[in-house]
Amino acid sequence: MTLWNQLLWGSVYLSICLILEITVLVWCAAVLNRLSGRFSKPYRPWQIGLMLVAAIFTILGGHTTQVWIWSAAFVLVGAIADWNTSVYFSLATYTTLGYGDVVLGPALRIFAAFAAVTGLFGFGISTAFLVSAMGRLFSLNEGRFSVRS
Repeated sequence: MTLWNQLLWGSVYLSICLILEITVLVWCAAVLNRLSGRFSKPYRPWQIGLMLVAAIFTILGGHTTQVWIWSAAFVLVGAIADWNTSVYFSLATYTTLGYGDVVLGPALRIFAAFAAVTGLFGFGISTAFLVSAMGRLFSLNEGRFSVRS
């Protein structure tokens, strides 16, 4: 891939993943609103736990899907031949762990770096969402961190 192709296709896959991330978080907010509306305030510990588990697993599903999107991209462009290595490389790159045992050639290094940027954005946005959602949950809980038993 040329430099411009790497920039173009990296930006396309990054954009697809960020749109997915935003969609997942908007859907997660709707799920949390529905759940919180079913519970009386102040929330019980299991209710807060249930809402937190719902949020975390929804976000985890979004991140997993993004890793699979990048895995498919690496297979489609011929960077990595088999799915096992592609998923492994995508996960190590997306999380910015970067073991370095699978290395792409110079024609795809910039393209692969977009997977790391996607992970940075995704984890940052997800973390901000969880902090905001939990802060709102506790403020709805009459401004206390304590819950009734």
